[in-house]
Amino acid sequence: MPTGWKVHRLDELGFVGRGRSRHRPRNDPSLYGGSHPFVQTADIKSANLKLREFTQTYNKTGLAQSKMWAPGTLCITIAANIAETAVLAISACFPDSIIGFIADPEKSDAIFIKYYIDLIKLRMQQVSHGTTQDNLSLDKLLRFDFVVPKAPVQQKIATILSAYDDLIENNLRRIKILEEMAQTIYREWFVKFRFPACAEASAGRPGHEKVKMVDSPLGKIPEGWEIKPLAELVETQYGYTESAQETRVGPKFLRGTDINKKPYVDWENVPYCLISKEEYPKFKLGVDDIVVIRMADPGKVAIVEVDIDAVFASYLVRLKISNKSITPYYLFYFLLSESYQGYISGASTGTTRKSASAGVIVGIDILIPPKSIIEKFQRTVVLLRKTLNNLLAKNAVLRRTRDLLLPKLISGELDVSEFDIKIENNTTSPLVGEGGDGGNG
Repeated sequence: MPTGWKVHRLDELGFVGRGRSRHRPRNDPSLYGGSHPFVQTADIKSANLKLREFTQTYNKTGLAQSKMWAPGTLCITIAANIAETAVLAISACFPDSIIGFIADPEKSDAIFIKYYIDLIKLRMQQVSHGTTQDNLSLDKLLRFDFVVPKAPVQQKIATILSAYDDLIENNLRRIKILEEMAQTIYREWFVKFRFPACAEASAGRPGHEKVKMVDSPLGKIPEGWEIKPLAELVETQYGYTESAQETRVGPKFLRGTDINKKPYVDWENVPYCLISKEEYPKFKLGVDDIVVIRMADPGKVAIVEVDIDAVFASYLVRLKISNKSITPYYLFYFLLSESYQGYISGASTGTTRKSASAGVIVGIDILIPPKSIIEKFQRTVVLLRKTLNNLLAKNAVLRRTRDLLLPKLISGELDVSEFDIKIENNTTSPLVGEGGDGGNG
C-alpha cells in the first residue's frame, strides 16, 4: 500500500443509499411524462463520465414516491448492468437498481471513486452472479475495500483521468451535431422536398422551386420521382447465433444492443464471438452493409462504415443493396426517418417483446429521386460521416490511453501527490430530499 493510503468501505467515504421507486407496479403510466429526469441502468451504461441524457421522466406523482438526487452524485448500477457508473450532471431520480454515492469532500472525490469502481468492475460482476438474475446488492458493494489516498490526491488523479473523458465528451457532442446535420439534410431534401439543383453531364436538373408536384400513393411528390417496393432493391439475411465474449476469441460480434441507442457503431465497445472458418464468410460484415434490429427493439438501424473484422448477431437483419437506384446513405437515412420508424412500429408484432421479420422490415415502398439528386446526397453525407468516424477513432485512442493510466494512478503506482495540478471542483452538494421537498435524504 502506498504511503498515506488507507483502506475504507464506501460508506466511510461518503453517503451511500439506494434509489427509490416505491409505487407498484413500477411501470404505472400515471408516474411518467413530467419534467423530472428519471435515470435508469441503461442510461448510466450509455453515459461516458457525466450523465446528462435520459430516456424517461417522472411527473409530480412519480417524484412524490421517489427521491431526487443532486448533481455530482455517483450512480452505481447493481442490477441488469452490473457496476456501471456515471456522475450526475443534472438533478435526477433513479430506482433501487441504482445506488447513489455522495462523496464526503474531506475524505473522497466522487469522480475518483467512479474510476476506482471501473478498475474493479469485473470483481464486482463476479460476485453478482445469481441463479435467475445478477444482482450486486448494497450489502455486497459495502464488502469491497477501497484503498485510497487523501482527498486532495484523489482529486488530482480524478482531474488527470477526467481530462481524457472531457475530450471524449466534446467529441461526442460534435458527433451528435454532425449526425443531426445529416438527418436534417435528408428531411429537407426528401421529406419537405426542398432539394437543390443538380448538374449532370449533359443537362442540369432544376431545384425544388421549378419542379411540379404530382399525386402518388405516398402523397404529393416531385414529378419524375419514382416509388418502388424496398424488397425489390435489397437482399436480406438473418444474423449468426452465438454468445458474445469480451475477450478477443474471434471477430467483432455486432448485436442489437450495440446499435439501438445511436445511429453509428462505436466498434471499440463491440464484443467478440467464436465462429468457424466455414460460417465466417456468410456472416462477415462489409462496408456499406446496413443492419436492422428485428427483435426487442425492431427498426433500429446502423450502417457499416469502416473495414472491420466483424459478423452480425441473429437479432439483426442485414440489408445489401441490389439495385443501383439507391445509395447506402440514402437507404440508411430512409430507415432512420420518422415515416419508416412509424411503419416498423405499427407492423411489429408481440405484446411484451416486439419483433419484425425480414419480410416486414423491407415490406414498405421507398421514394426514388433522380440519380443526380440521390448521388449528390450521398457525396454530401459522406463528408459528414467521414468526420464523424474520425472523431470515433480519436475517442478510441483517448479511451485506450486513459485505460492504460487508470490502474497506475488508482493503485498509486504512479505518484501524483507532488504534481502541480489545477484541481477541478469534483465535490457534490447534499441530497435533495424525498419528493423534492428538501432535506438530506
